[in-house]
Amino acid sequence: MDILRVEGLTKCYPSFTLDHVSFAVPQGAVMGFIGRNGAGKSTTLKSILGMVHPDEGHVFFQERDTADDERYMKENIGVVPGGMTFYPKKKLRTVTEVTRRFYPNWDEAKYQHYCKVFLLDEEKRVDQLSDGMRVKYLIALALSHGATLLIMDEPTSGLDPVSRDELTGLFRSIVADGTRSILFSTHITSDLEKCASHIAFIKEGALLYSGTVEDFRHAFADRGNTMEDIIVSVERRDWNEGTII
Repeated sequence: MDILRVEGLTKCYPSFTLDHVSFAVPQGAVMGFIGRNGAGKSTTLKSILGMVHPDEGHVFFQERDTADDERYMKENIGVVPGGMTFYPKKKLRTVTEVTRRFYPNWDEAKYQHYCKVFLLDEEKRVDQLSDGMRVKYLIALALSHGATLLIMDEPTSGLDPVSRDELTGLFRSIVADGTRSILFSTHITSDLEKCASHIAFIKEGALLYSGTVEDFRHAFADRGNTMEDIIVSVERRDWNEGTII
């Protein structure tokens, strides 16, 4: 079963076009959304979340068209942006008090549990948290309102290797029971190898590949021995209808 299905997303700007992007995130999967800066990752994620209005296409969350049931999607998806810059001088406790009001399914016991597990101190201000702890805090908020899909934009960017290892391990544990999924954009190939089960690969606004990591490796095994080698090789070649030339 697919928890998220994207069909034909298109958005035209004067100097860039997101061109009929389609892919699906299976339930229980960690999907890495990869591509160069400017390839269309952020435009795609913003279109999925309703932050950008696409010119064409549909997004289905748990088989519901999000255009017809946007509230349901927002109540059941957790968003972890690439950096938490809002309310920098506010304590976590204050930010949480504001956040919980938007979610009828908020579970305070779960929130306190994740604060303990992630070693979050609610008396700290947002600007006192490391980048890794900010990501953990946003994940705690998402899991506390019962989010079944987490969408993250470059969550490990700028983190030290130890913090990245902690977070990729956390991603695997979040989806371990098969009830939740993660879609995260990244340009760090080592993170894909540590936690991703699926990949969506975008280049210049067009989706080049969507499927399992294993199938990706098998399809392009002649392009290199490591994930990084394969991705660099694919990026340097032209594509025609999804097939490398």
